[in-house]
Amino acid sequence: MDRLASMSSFVQVVDTRSFSGAARQLKLSQGTVTGHIQSLEQQLGIRLLNRTTRKVSLTDEGTQFYQRCSRILAEVAEIENLARSLQQAPRGRLRLNTDAMLARVVAPVVNEYVLIYPEVSIELITTDQIGDLVTGAFDLAIHAGSTSNCSLIQRRLGNAQRVVCASPIYLARHDMPRTPEELAGHNCLVVSNSSCTDRWRFTGPTGEYEIKVDGNLRSNSFDAVRAAALTGQGVCRLPLMNVAEDLKKERLLRLLPDCTAAEVTIQALYPGGRHLSTRVRTFLDFIASWLRKVDIHRPYQLKSVPS
Repeated sequence: MDRLASMSSFVQVVDTRSFSGAARQLKLSQGTVTGHIQSLEQQLGIRLLNRTTRKVSLTDEGTQFYQRCSRILAEVAEIENLARSLQQAPRGRLRLNTDAMLARVVAPVVNEYVLIYPEVSIELITTDQIGDLVTGAFDLAIHAGSTSNCSLIQRRLGNAQRVVCASPIYLARHDMPRTPEELAGHNCLVVSNSSCTDRWRFTGPTGEYEIKVDGNLRSNSFDAVRAAALTGQGVCRLPLMNVAEDLKKERLLRLLPDCTAAEVTIQALYPGGRHLSTRVRTFLDFIASWLRKVDIHRPYQLKSVPS
């Protein structure tokens, strides 16, 4: 006899407190339900239920078995729902949260995704910090950097390289830094919502560096720091994806090309303890594939500053 069917009959008898009630719920005959319970008790070698003409109650062993059966049947139902959802096209609203650094990356992904899945509408909200996904009713967040929120499921999507650069206007007025140590003598524009705001780390040909920098601008906006660098205000260290076009058109020039700055982890975050909808799951797979395709480390061949 089917073990899951017997377990389902047992749980329904307990929940409805009668064999007849379980039979109605399961659309089975009362004799079939009775057979399921008897089969279970014979296989287990224990009595699960106390039966009288008026009521049905659990034995001590039956109580423990009922708790386990309830969990197993719930997991089976979730697996079945997942299997069914895999066959369905994604639809509905996807509420997505991202930070300012990644907005330029996520926006074209959203555009391509909705062309493929036109029944999904996306609401894209940009914030500097990871918001409360549950309170904010967000399905998913795509953010740069790590989070200490252990209640969120984290899926790493890739790393974004950071580069040090300055405009030709700034470099015409100041000596070009040739080593990381020389940055200490420059006006460094810093992003204030990143880790180690005033300490820039590098890996170079001769080892590791950690340079304490200072300048006349601190901002939690990547765009504000980039705009200041473009006008010649100072040296910036920004994710390559934010300045790639400026470097390509030489509005900014890359400094210290032999040194690698610490990379930023790009990750997806979503609340734990819930079944992912088809639209969330497909968008996660889509953006992961898209980032691998465009290579978030080096989207352009960059020109180094000439010696």
